[in-house]
Amino acid sequence: MTTAATDLTTLSGDYTLDTAHSRLGFLARHAMVSKVRGLFKEFDGQLHIDAEDPTKSSAEVTIQVASIDSQQPDRDTHLRSADFFDVENYPTITFKSTKAEVVDTDTYRLSGDLTIRDATHPVTIDLEFSGAVNDPFGLFRIGFEGSVVVNRRDWGLGWNMALDTGGLLVSEKITIELDLAAVRPGAEG
Repeated sequence: MTTAATDLTTLSGDYTLDTAHSRLGFLARHAMVSKVRGLFKEFDGQLHIDAEDPTKSSAEVTIQVASIDSQQPDRDTHLRSADFFDVENYPTITFKSTKAEVVDTDTYRLSGDLTIRDATHPVTIDLEFSGAVNDPFGLFRIGFEGSVVVNRRDWGLGWNMALDTGGLLVSEKITIELDLAAVRPGAEG
């Protein structure tokens, strides 16, 4: 049974990201004419939701950068190199929330610190609540989805190549895409 978005009290508790049913992805323009999508295959995270006082809610996520997958092995190797993520020296990306707030009955705003390559900058993302359910395996499951646009140069991901026709090979603006499922033990929602 799905929990109505207005019945927020059932959402309070501690959750673990269900990585098998979540996606942490990105989108970048390539050569100014197409969009390339990718994702990180390995990550973990915890959420704490306080429905009585949403400002006490929090989230932490750790991404294993070497798990990047843009469906093109040569590009993934380049993304892991010092030109971009420099996986050898910076193996993880982290996000730690600093503020949570309710925007409306289905939207929550989460602000926090995103750290890539030892550079930390604030980001704010609106997450749409996609529902809650007691699943057949005894877990209470919730979902959120959202996206935010960031400038990769802010985190030291500055490699690029000029095109003969003008513009750059890789866009500086990157869209981070989130489709998250999180679970908490106990079938009581």
